[in-house]
Amino acid sequence: MDEHIYKRHNKTLLLYHLVFPVKYRRKVISGPIGEAIKDISLEIGDRFEIEFVEIGTDEDHIHFLVQGVPTMSVGQIIRIIKSITSREIFHRFPEVKKALWGGSFWTSGYYANTVGQYGNTEVIKKYVENQGMKYNQLHTQQLSLW
Repeated sequence: MDEHIYKRHNKTLLLYHLVFPVKYRRKVISGPIGEAIKDISLEIGDRFEIEFVEIGTDEDHIHFLVQGVPTMSVGQIIRIIKSITSREIFHRFPEVKKALWGGSFWTSGYYANTVGQYGNTEVIKKYVENQGMKYNQLHTQQLSLW
């Protein structure tokens, strides 16, 4: 969806690219498990203010492009997604728990990156750096006229 979210006093567009590896890099995300993770994720999106823009699965890891709200940190989003998907996968596919030696579904680690729609670091840096330049130039010109 990646459209701005409007709240009473703010407007945000917070996109994150998240990658979660499966514990021990086991290749357990088959077709049905991948589809289940996608379905579970959409249910998470309905319950929490997390919009799943895109979900891509591989056998041993998964990529999410998610949109969040400023009241929720990236860490909170990650905890919610990992804990609920893990619990539901073990519930729906008990054989997976055996393949992972009864442990967790995801590793404790993850990859997270912000996704910018309106510019890269250099563009934003220049934009911020030049804030007020028009005003400062105009003010300097007016002072030199006196």
